[in-house]
Amino acid sequence: MNDLHWIAAFLDAQAAERGAATNTQLAYARDLADFTDWLAGSGSSLSAAQKTDVENYLVHCDAQGLAKSTRARRLSAIKQLYRFCFEEGFRADNPAVQISGPGRDKRLPKTLSTEEVDRLLEAATAHGRSPAERERNTCLMQLLYATGMRVSELVSLPLSSAKGDPRMLLIRGKGGKERMVPLSPPARASLRDWLKTREAMEDEARVQGKSASTFLFPSRGKSGHLTRHAFYVLIKDLAVEGGVSPSKVTPHTLRHAFATHLLANGADLRAIQTFLGHADVSTTEIYTHVLEERLKELVLDHHPMARD
Repeated sequence: MNDLHWIAAFLDAQAAERGAATNTQLAYARDLADFTDWLAGSGSSLSAAQKTDVENYLVHCDAQGLAKSTRARRLSAIKQLYRFCFEEGFRADNPAVQISGPGRDKRLPKTLSTEEVDRLLEAATAHGRSPAERERNTCLMQLLYATGMRVSELVSLPLSSAKGDPRMLLIRGKGGKERMVPLSPPARASLRDWLKTREAMEDEARVQGKSASTFLFPSRGKSGHLTRHAFYVLIKDLAVEGGVSPSKVTPHTLRHAFATHLLANGADLRAIQTFLGHADVSTTEIYTHVLEERLKELVLDHHPMARD
């Protein structure tokens, strides 16, 4: 088997056994293609490479000026590939098993204050060319802040997940994994309003001979639902109208705000991990800076030695 066959077999296994999403597989493919190209230029291959080759490749990536996170991701792909090849018997050894990565810089996520979120939500109620569009925009923003969904999960929500005034919303996340997230009263109210309006729009479309959409936020585009780009433009417009700096506002900022505000008000880190759909709690731990600040305030406010 040549290098391409090894990579293809690895990607097939990732999809079949781990439910790796398409974007994840594409990222693996790009990183491993770069590694095999470098090996070929050095007169080697995946089957012949040794530990020193992997280490030299990392030095090459560093010399190119690649970010620490990029180098860590590439090493992760190489380590996973060689572990797979060793387990499948393609190689009798694993040349990457003892190599430590550069690690990742933990940056605090950009977030928004509750006041800024309130201004965005208020702006959504007045933004739109028609009452229906304003109700849709309000529902989009309320659901995003109430659930912490990824924008791709939000825009592609199926209509079936929101029927019957649900108290919990079923979300299909990365790798097809499903999770349940509770809805706040404002989110439920905006969802009810949008569903009524949407149903009336669907009835009118049927009269005109058009087929009904299966998405909660339908669109005439190729995907059949509102696109991530369209929502990105919308949220920037809301930032301007709400008096919030557009540079601070992205769909992912609202996801961070969801997690940050929950943790600041006493939510459990494990619960937030479940709500966000993180496979590993270590991904969620980036929000612990909020918890540390809250604990410090508790000590300063309540410890007898901290009082004047």
